Amino acid sequence: MRYFLFLILLSVQVFSQTKLAEKLSNKTFSAKVIGIMDGDTMEILYNNVPTKIRLAHIDCPEKRGKQAFGNNAKIALSDLCFGRIVTIKGEKYDRYKRLIAVVINDKKQNVNQEMIKLGMAWHFTKYSKDPVYAKLEIEARKNRVGLWQNKDSIEPWLWREKKKK
Repeated sequence: MRYFLFLILLSVQVFSQTKLAEKLSNKTFSAKVIGIMDGDTMEILYNNVPTKIRLAHIDCPEKRGKQAFGNNAKIALSDLCFGRIVTIKGEKYDRYKRLIAVVINDKKQNVNQEMIKLGMAWHFTKYSKDPVYAKLEIEARKNRVGLWQNKDSIEPWLWREKKKK
């Protein structure tokens, strides 16, 4: 009997999370940041449901596999928003069921753009043509901020491809 009740509760929770996920695409809402996975992925709590957020327009060095500046990027993202109430501008879901979004912190900073300004991210041109992000990356490179201090910084998408081989 307990097992049956557990299955019912689990089914209700999964159904609720699925319905919530459908509602967050193309929505703006506030939530608390409860976890930082790496420089471009966080977990929020919205309506008591944990949801993974992937920052739109950017790609950060990989923490997993220890790419240079991967841990620095995670710390930078944490400093910008961990434990705070943020505004999420949801766009769509990726293949890993993360909500792709722009995040605005409690200081009204666009977190996605701040990560590039700090030299902790690349403009992810495969998925973003936004000229603001391109300009911010050019400026960070010029000023040799963050990962741009290294002449041999490798884009995370190339680094991931190299690690697969």
